[in-house]
Amino acid sequence: MEKRRQTQIDIFKKLKDLGKSYFTIADFEKILNQKRESLYVTLNRLVKTGLLRRMRRGVYELIFAENRIEEIANQLYFPSCISFESALSKYGIMSQIPYTLTFATFKKSKKIILSGREIEYRQIKKELFFGYKLQNKVLIAEPEKALLDQIYLFSLGKASVNFEEWDFSKLKKSEFLKFLKPYPKKTKEIIKSILPKF
Repeated sequence: MEKRRQTQIDIFKKLKDLGKSYFTIADFEKILNQKRESLYVTLNRLVKTGLLRRMRRGVYELIFAENRIEEIANQLYFPSCISFESALSKYGIMSQIPYTLTFATFKKSKKIILSGREIEYRQIKKELFFGYKLQNKVLIAEPEKALLDQIYLFSLGKASVNFEEWDFSKLKKSEFLKFLKPYPKKTKEIIKSILPKF
């Protein structure tokens, strides 16, 4: 039993030294060089002893690792970037903190649960996937771009907006107008009514 525990600690150290945010079954196969059947036994033991946490099916993180949900969610469905309500809340444009972590992607829309947190990837057109930066190892839309993404989905009937509750003083009108150019006419029509708020 003591020998098995030592082996688990050795595995944990090996994983920690790799500095990865999360590990998939394919990662474990390469790192531990085990066949699937014995690999699942090893993983179950590591979860049971509290060295690993199962985030979702086939995805694990080290239990002592800082919980980096945003970073992992960004990497799991790539390319994607934090946008919509999540970005607007981070920038203080929206006062509410949304329960769901929202990402923009030009891939198919999907929802997942990651360590008990709901993650939603919302599809936008490929030509609208721009205007983001890397912040704390996570891609996030610039504030003006996050607002445009939200209005774009609203124009499609796929999101809600409450302009009265938003703080437009944190936005740069010049950046907003620069990002606006490729958006469709329907989105631009809605934007006309909010430009005086800048």
